[in-house]
Amino acid sequence: MIRWILIGVLTVGIAATAFWGYQEHQDKNAILVQAENDYQRAFHELSYHMDLLNDKIGTALAMNSKKSLSPQLVEIWRLTSEATSDVGQLPLVLMPFNKTEEFLSDIGKFTYRTAVKDSGKKALTDKEMGRLEKLYKQSRDIKNELRKVQNVVLEEDLRWMDVELALAEDGEPTDNTIVDGFKTVEKTVEGFSESNVDSPLPGTSSQDHKYQFLKGEKISEEEAIKRSKNIFNVKNTENITVTKSGKGSDIPIYSISYRNGNKNAYMDMSQKGGHPISLLVNRKVEKQKISLNEGLDKAKSYLKKHGFSKMEIFQSNQYDNIGVYSFLYNQNGVRVYSDAVEVKVALDNGDLLGFTAKNYFMNHKKRDIPEPKLSAKEAKESVSQDVKINEKHLAIIDNDLGKEVLTYEFLGVLGNETYRIFINAKDGTEEKVEKLDGKEVNFDAVF
Repeated sequence: MIRWILIGVLTVGIAATAFWGYQEHQDKNAILVQAENDYQRAFHELSYHMDLLNDKIGTALAMNSKKSLSPQLVEIWRLTSEATSDVGQLPLVLMPFNKTEEFLSDIGKFTYRTAVKDSGKKALTDKEMGRLEKLYKQSRDIKNELRKVQNVVLEEDLRWMDVELALAEDGEPTDNTIVDGFKTVEKTVEGFSESNVDSPLPGTSSQDHKYQFLKGEKISEEEAIKRSKNIFNVKNTENITVTKSGKGSDIPIYSISYRNGNKNAYMDMSQKGGHPISLLVNRKVEKQKISLNEGLDKAKSYLKKHGFSKMEIFQSNQYDNIGVYSFLYNQNGVRVYSDAVEVKVALDNGDLLGFTAKNYFMNHKKRDIPEPKLSAKEAKESVSQDVKINEKHLAIIDNDLGKEVLTYEFLGVLGNETYRIFINAKDGTEEKVEKLDGKEVNFDAVF
């Protein structure tokens, strides 16, 4: 009798396990299908937007009236933003595609500057017309290359998930039609960059300031492992692996990973100075035991430990049991949005779960900040009277042309919504308006 009972219990257990495994398999497949659909949508929208971009530039060449040309250039500017967004949604993180993104950015800056910032009555100067003609030919070449990739994708029913696997393989990736096609696009655009050296775009600088704040001597792989052990908060280095970045990366980095049971961690560390650029820790976060403010103290402690001084918390959110904290550099009472750092903290025990300082290391420097020509009261006159202002700060932001400008930052409420409004401290221009999501918590703390 007992034997039959045990057999019954075992049968039920096996069936339950099988059902659980089937359910897990179904859930995993659903996630993969959703990811594949998102990649396919982004790719075909990129190809579509490049078609439109080329057509709009061609149409602009036939226009001679500033009145009709300005809206056309604004539309081109909008399309470059759409195309850049499409590129950002594709699984190309492991493959350098920065030349194409820079090319799209250059078109956007040129058209925005010409359409919006130029108040001249003449449609285009001869120099601007020549620049537009060159952009038309170059965008046509990119469009044609993308169309080739699109035709192959549709005819051979290729999957973008295979692209991720190909790019993630150690060493040289295996043959992949999509990867090869995008490499051809990138190589084509690289030639454009070389041909455009003598004709820089308005408002841009030829000076490369990427990661200008990395200080210190180059560290060895052994030193990188030693530092990552402390950052990962692990007792030994047995499960830590290090690889060097390959050609095409912005800077020489060590990619460091840790795998052990229920905890996986990944970090990019600069070879120069051994600075952590980004960090991601994947583990199960248990029931919340510390508050969001206590998590903020943990985030501040981490930044101090790694040499980030004069950082001001300006935004704090909680997602499930994780605190996400955004910091800005504060120079003499002026918040610098370019020098941003984000920290994620587990609210079960205060462990560090995530960190990114890419913007900080790319942009941080000691700035010669001018005195504002307008008072806060004068700048406030540029804000709608319907907005109730709760906070004000001086802040440096990047405007639509990528140029740093000194602004008054006003945090205000209109109806049930909260807005952050930036007014140029020199001439009162409304530079940016951001709607906040309502989860934001503000703290007045600089350290």
